[in-house]
Amino acid sequence: MENKVTLPKKGTARETVLSALSENRAGDSKWHEGRTFSLVYHESDEHTEFLKKAYTTYFHENGLNPGAFPSIRKYEAEVVSIAAHLLGGGERAAGSMTSGGSESVMMAVKTHRDWAFETKGISEPEMIFAVTAHPAFDKAAHYFGVKPVKVPVDSHQRMDLDSVKRAITKNTILIVGSAPQYPHGVMDPIIDLASLAKSYGVGMHVDACVGGFMLPFLRKLGRDIPPFDFSVDGVTSISADLHKYGFTAKGASCLLFCDKELRRFQFFISKDWPGGLFASPSVTGTRPAGSIAAAWATLNALGEEGYLSLYSKLMKTVDAYRTGIEKIGFSIVGNPVGTLFAYTSKDVNMHVIADLMSAKSWFLDRQMNPDSIHLTITPANEPVLNEYLADLKAAFETAKAHPELAGEGMAAMYGMVAKIPDPAMVHQFLYQYMDQRYET
Repeated sequence: MENKVTLPKKGTARETVLSALSENRAGDSKWHEGRTFSLVYHESDEHTEFLKKAYTTYFHENGLNPGAFPSIRKYEAEVVSIAAHLLGGGERAAGSMTSGGSESVMMAVKTHRDWAFETKGISEPEMIFAVTAHPAFDKAAHYFGVKPVKVPVDSHQRMDLDSVKRAITKNTILIVGSAPQYPHGVMDPIIDLASLAKSYGVGMHVDACVGGFMLPFLRKLGRDIPPFDFSVDGVTSISADLHKYGFTAKGASCLLFCDKELRRFQFFISKDWPGGLFASPSVTGTRPAGSIAAAWATLNALGEEGYLSLYSKLMKTVDAYRTGIEKIGFSIVGNPVGTLFAYTSKDVNMHVIADLMSAKSWFLDRQMNPDSIHLTITPANEPVLNEYLADLKAAFETAKAHPELAGEGMAAMYGMVAKIPDPAMVHQFLYQYMDQRYET
């Protein structure tokens, strides 16, 4: 039953509490052993220790008030400036840091909503994004009263441009493109989308939460990376997470705008509070200064040469995973551009594959439409490459020889969900799942 744990009457020795933390953690996914392919972006143990020192230097400080902590103001301003120059914005682009990709997305939507209302009088705003866009855009639409207009993708998992053209109305305030989208690591046609947005006088947001601190370095390394940032005419905002492929501490992201005039619609201002004048750049009030300091520290410690070296090695690992997976008999979905991708097969049930791999302590993202397995590759996954491929080959052979496994485990659940005609039933299942998260 939920909420049956109450505050103990007497405190427990700190050593005992710390010991309990270690014991409880033992059952979590083994990200440090490279057996997790999302959620954790681990560069190295040495870098993690560096992040801890940088973060805890500002453990108690609050990024809410830069007047009290001018060093935090300096760090945030410099991080934003570095990101703006990295993403083609030069001196003109402006932005702020947020707690993560979801908050960056939410503030981008809020900003364009307020801009469209003040400059165009649009009171029933709509925004257009692909079915592969991150659910944070659905969340932002829900929170800020913006109608989500979802369009399909083409056979390569790219946002369908003709569908976008048909979806534009007088109430459209924003078009969203991903660079890349998370499920398959595929980039939407940013240049075409931005041109379309500009021709209609609407905003164009590029969700580069995954790619913002990766793609610029891959391009420098000679990878074929289509233009996606402020160098593309018509792009008005970009979200880019530092705590993903910037390899900084959670939670840290950047939200950038093409200029300060648009960024002003992001800010919340209150002048009538008895507690004094209040101004906030994003959803949160109190902001952990540690994540801001750690982001600044990481960017300065690695520098361009450090990131190029890191990505040169990482992409060799990515290439090795993709080649090995294809040799087993799987195919890569779409045309992924960076460190994340998905693979599928017409010969086996992919959810059975996921079940068999999970039984060997691999934490994987299962996907649908098409059924596939997602991998986000980090340096932690390099040492376990051969073990992963060996387990995957065994899983492929088992799944092919035993199609009846589709009626067992999580594979059966995913198969059932795919056949449910009423979305409300799926929603009810997910609500129950969320309730269970809070049972003690």
